[in-house]
Amino acid sequence: MANGYSKQIQGRIENALEGTVFVNSDFADIADTETIRRNLNRLTQTGTLRRILKGIYEKPEYSEMLKEYVAADPEAVANALARNYHWTIAPCGNTALNLLGLSTQVTAVWSYISDGPYKTYEWNSTKIEFKHRTNKEITGLSYMTALVIQALKTLGKTNVTSETIQALSSRLSEEDKAAMLREASESTDWVYNAIRKIAGEVQQK
Repeated sequence: MANGYSKQIQGRIENALEGTVFVNSDFADIADTETIRRNLNRLTQTGTLRRILKGIYEKPEYSEMLKEYVAADPEAVANALARNYHWTIAPCGNTALNLLGLSTQVTAVWSYISDGPYKTYEWNSTKIEFKHRTNKEITGLSYMTALVIQALKTLGKTNVTSETIQALSSRLSEEDKAAMLREASESTDWVYNAIRKIAGEVQQK
């Protein structure tokens, strides 16, 4: 039967896009933890997977243009860590601004708020940090709502301009906007007011 488990695990990896990041629990419906770990180690040795951190594996993405494998996406690694430890996370600081196209400044550290403990992870020249926050800052919020709230907080009330509102409004789908209006009602007044403008519910002055 172990061979059947191996085929299923390998099949799931083969069907995934290059650059996909995996954790053991992504295969929990196929086999037990020890079987999964052995298979992922074997696939790492054969080059099918690349080990990023302990228990975190990537299906490497090859760039024909660069003729080399692309570095792992820190955002995908952060989400994999959150999945592995059952944390709820959201990008914060310059990471949130970068992901929303509000800043082109290269961030030295990828920062996230989390309902888990304060932790940092490093591999190659990449560093991820998780900052513990109270549950109310992230629990019950969709990814995009939490991302926008953190971006607005990073900018600060006086730096949220009409250009910022327009940039976010054009980037978000109608579903994202509707979800933000529902989910962010407990936010600070100025943050929620900015969200209402992004969603087009109130006119900008």
